[in-house]
Amino acid sequence: MKTRRQVALALLAGLTAFLVPTLASHAAEGYPNKPLRLIAPSSPGGILDITSRVVGKKLSERLGQPVVVENVPGAAGILGMQAMLRAEPDGYTMVMGSSGPNAVNYTLYSKLPYGMSDFAPVVRVITMPNALVVNADSPLKTLAEFRAYARKKQGNLSMAVSMLGTSGHLGGELLKNRLDFTAVTVPYKGAAPATNDLVAGQVDFTVENVITVAPLVKAGRLRALAVTTRERSQILPDVPTLAEQGYPDIDVGAWLGVLVSARTPPAIVARLNAELNAVLGDEEVKKQLAQQGGITLGGTPAEFDGFIRSEKDRWEKIIKAAGIKVE
Repeated sequence: MKTRRQVALALLAGLTAFLVPTLASHAAEGYPNKPLRLIAPSSPGGILDITSRVVGKKLSERLGQPVVVENVPGAAGILGMQAMLRAEPDGYTMVMGSSGPNAVNYTLYSKLPYGMSDFAPVVRVITMPNALVVNADSPLKTLAEFRAYARKKQGNLSMAVSMLGTSGHLGGELLKNRLDFTAVTVPYKGAAPATNDLVAGQVDFTVENVITVAPLVKAGRLRALAVTTRERSQILPDVPTLAEQGYPDIDVGAWLGVLVSARTPPAIVARLNAELNAVLGDEEVKKQLAQQGGITLGGTPAEFDGFIRSEKDRWEKIIKAAGIKVE
């Protein structure tokens, strides 16, 4: 025979099961009715910042609410992820995720303040190649010259890294391994300060997203020696790929995508996915991102989730094989 307490708990459980989806549905119906935040886990001026502002501006137009881009740099994107997860899981705070904090860090760090299950992937935004670049005043003009110089200098070179765990960082580590040289890794809190120091001659080279380095290459302040993907970049078409220069097994590109808290109502995740797909299908957005080397993508949350998991598995093998660890 059930006690009054058991009956009350059973009634409460049934009421909760009824109310939670009902309240979530009602929340989605009125969504959005206030400004949204899009966290860019980097300093201003880098790939995350630029893409976030292009996407955020068009998303704001579609939703009829401001989308405020907030830069939260530091700790290889971890601080930005934490900032999003500390917010209410109501769909009003998003984060521009990337391979570092959302796929690589799970292997790169022995301990993280979050896990994959804390996030709900919304949509994959763009993909783009990286480029190996040096200062424009450097005497090195080809990959072969760079390799010979780097092997001669062994350990006395410095590699600027916009954030630990990014595709640029891992692409650089993979390059060091394949070209058989060592260099000191110098981490920064974003692409802008890293490339600024390269332009100033404070570091020797970097592997960075073309969206960031292309303007500096075209302005004659940096020199690109190779593109890290199997296909050449649309905005640096004269720069040969690593594959063309004898390294066909190196294929490293960057990707970005929007995520929210896993506790966000599914109806709101679906709404954001639909709106962001429309944003990515906009010709002006495509043009703006293509001019900086980005290829717009889109797709379903399930597709983005599957992609993230495949990236985690891919980099886990490479990181462990190379013995790379960050504490």
